[in-house]
Amino acid sequence: MWIADQWKEYEVLDTSDGEKLERWGNYILVRPDPQVIWNTPKTDPRWRRYDARYARSSTGGGKWSDHKLPEHWALHYKDLTFLVKPMNFKHTGIFPEQAVNWDFITETIRSAGRPIQALNLFAYTGGATLACAAGGASVCHVDAAKGMVQMAKENARASGLENAPIRWIVDDCGKFVEREIRRGKRYDVVIMDPPSYGRGPSGEIWKLETSLYPFVELVSRVLSDQPLFVLVNSYTTGLAPSVVGYILDSILSKRFGGHTESHEIGLPVTDSGLVLPCGATGRWLAPGN
Repeated sequence: MWIADQWKEYEVLDTSDGEKLERWGNYILVRPDPQVIWNTPKTDPRWRRYDARYARSSTGGGKWSDHKLPEHWALHYKDLTFLVKPMNFKHTGIFPEQAVNWDFITETIRSAGRPIQALNLFAYTGGATLACAAGGASVCHVDAAKGMVQMAKENARASGLENAPIRWIVDDCGKFVEREIRRGKRYDVVIMDPPSYGRGPSGEIWKLETSLYPFVELVSRVLSDQPLFVLVNSYTTGLAPSVVGYILDSILSKRFGGHTESHEIGLPVTDSGLVLPCGATGRWLAPGN
């Protein structure tokens, strides 16, 4: 497992009964987590002295309660700064476990020793985009949600990367990649964090289990002649890391050589010493990396 254990301002304090107790800087949150299927005693007093809790509704969805949070606040990870806030569907604007991928992205690009063009698809609020820029890459950030792209721009500004070479694109990722192929645009790095389920601009159904392989095939056509790496992250419960690795291997290693690595990613839990699993990541790396 790849573990995001370099945080100073974020911490999973405890987990029990479908929930996780988290420290986000100076604030304590309780949020649901589908992986927490154990029910251990909640002895940490912060389970009862939190600043906000997201509670699931029996009819679906949920809402924040006991809300004692500011509109937003800054959270720092190494040289990056993110503005976090309570959002719909229990989100806060970043996924802290992705820090383990941010480190890989920055270090690999920085070590490449050449100019790198990076494409970040389903890019959300820009954690991977900022990691690419911090490594020295020129980045194209693509997400279909205008509000998320705006948050990503704010995170870039907060991180001192407002003048970094980043293109901000609000578009359907599949349609954008198809146009880039037609335009002859090529990228050395591609990062994607596709949803489990969604609908395209013309009503197309996206289901990760059936859509991921053809999408990676499509994306392979936008890679340069000397690609550096391709990273695919998934939060789909039940999708084994090895499956993500096999997809990358069968499409990219066959064409370019190189190798794949795939693991669960996770966050350390302070009270228990365990690691909370948070999805799967596969990385294809070019020969020599």
